[in-house]
Amino acid sequence: MAAVSTYLNFDRDTEAAFLFYKSVFGGEFFGDGFMRMGDVPPQEGMPPLADEDKALVMHVELKILGVHNLMGTDSPESMGFRLNKGNNVSINLQPDTRKETKRLFDALSEGGNVTMELQEMFWGDYFGSCFDKFGVQWMFNCGEKPSS
Repeated sequence: MAAVSTYLNFDRDTEAAFLFYKSVFGGEFFGDGFMRMGDVPPQEGMPPLADEDKALVMHVELKILGVHNLMGTDSPESMGFRLNKGNNVSINLQPDTRKETKRLFDALSEGGNVTMELQEMFWGDYFGSCFDKFGVQWMFNCGEKPSS
């Protein structure tokens, strides 16, 4: 089912932030909880991950108020991010179909900046990201599998 969630980026304190949010809202983390940077399989063209970055949070998700998913990641400068308060939030769209994902991606990225083209990801979904022409960050994650 289609969904919208809020994605928060932190320098190196995602785990502390999400443990705090869990204490405020209750509930359980999705899946196995905190996915770590060190859990990501090596990608061609990517530099090796520094030991001090392996325990950082790659992804965490907490349902709040029963209907909204709050998600987060660490985005440290050592991995090429330049995080400023104010640019640390993305609107994450989870359309039902790849066709709708592509339509939304193309429309929102027109006149903006594509930060990652839509592509198959190691977690099994179709993913991409962009800034729209107004500077809003959008992420797209579609679980529909490709047609054979």
